[in-house]
Amino acid sequence: MTRDEALDRLRQLARAQAFGHHVGSDRLVQAGLDALLADVDAPSLALLAGLARREEHEAPELFDHVVDELGLGFEVPADPIAARWALAYWLAAQIVDGSLDPATGADRIWVEAASELGYPERLQPIVECAVHLDDWNADWSAPLEQLREEVRVAARVLIESGGPESAL
Repeated sequence: MTRDEALDRLRQLARAQAFGHHVGSDRLVQAGLDALLADVDAPSLALLAGLARREEHEAPELFDHVVDELGLGFEVPADPIAARWALAYWLAAQIVDGSLDPATGADRIWVEAASELGYPERLQPIVECAVHLDDWNADWSAPLEQLREEVRVAARVLIESGGPESAL
């Protein structure tokens, strides 16, 4: 793993936590270890990476220190609408970069963002893909991979349309 990849993983985990998603202590410790091995330098990183299983309860606090020390923190917008848009764009970016399965990402955008925002037009292509993926079965003429590619395309279009601030 390169230094940039390790920093990106730490950044993604920090965002996931900021959006209220549970990230297991084992993942935090592993991300710390990977970052340490990739020559990322932060005062608390070695402490996080060196936690034993019985010490994993300390991982979230140490991870927060590492994120602060590296300047990787992310603050979810206080406005609930802006927060949902930020979540939608973050999930779409993960679909595009391949770090999130398209079917899972489309479903999360549908449930966690679009439904909360009243199904805005900008998210409709992804929601439609999510619905099709949810209903899909082997008898359909459209292959599953084609539907997954449609999600990738819709996510890319969303990202290219501008960031979450342009959606408000």
